[in-house]
Amino acid sequence: MLPPSVRILVCTEPQDMRRSFDKLALVTRELLGEDPQGGALYVFVGKRPTRVKVLWWDQNGYCLLYKRLHRALFVVPKRGEGQGPAVQIDGAALAQLLAGVEREEKQRRRLN
Repeated sequence: MLPPSVRILVCTEPQDMRRSFDKLALVTRELLGEDPQGGALYVFVGKRPTRVKVLWWDQNGYCLLYKRLHRALFVVPKRGEGQGPAVQIDGAALAQLLAGVEREEKQRRRLN
């Protein structure tokens, strides 16, 4: 369980999931305009919505969670009018995002 004080930002632009710690930190800094070492969690969904990475700074280094779904899709929250390239969510919304949404059979065949 994450404390409510932890900011969670979801990048609404699909990212290349080959990127690792440093490249995602660069995206955080340049695209999102955030300090990747600022204590927030940064969520990135791949071009294929079956992959997600979560980046955060843990006192002396980056941590990276990588999850790939097989029969579901990650659903990125929509950004509102005039918002930047990220949406802030809470811990419950992050848990829901990481659980994914079951996809239809024809979507499975198209994405695989």
